[in-house]
Amino acid sequence: MHNPPHPGEFIREVYMEPFDITGRKLAQKLGVSPSTLSRLLKGSSGVSSEMALRLSKALGRSAESWLAMQDNYELWQARDSVNLDAVEKIEFDAA
Repeated sequence: MHNPPHPGEFIREVYMEPFDITGRKLAQKLGVSPSTLSRLLKGSSGVSSEMALRLSKALGRSAESWLAMQDNYELWQARDSVNLDAVEKIEFDAA
């Protein structure tokens, strides 16, 4: 499996760059401040439930798909950085 893109990277590459949409224009269409959108586009913040709804209405795709993209990105990052050596599996008895 490949490293999934951060939703902000996806938005830049699929929507903004090909259609020459500025961050300011997209922020206006989303009803958020330019700084809020900038943090998402830079990857320093993620897609919240509220932002997923806004992205869904403005850009398309379901809100669930925007949240899934964020979850996939975060899970990939966690797999690369979380040490699970001290975690032990619990064996449940079949009664």
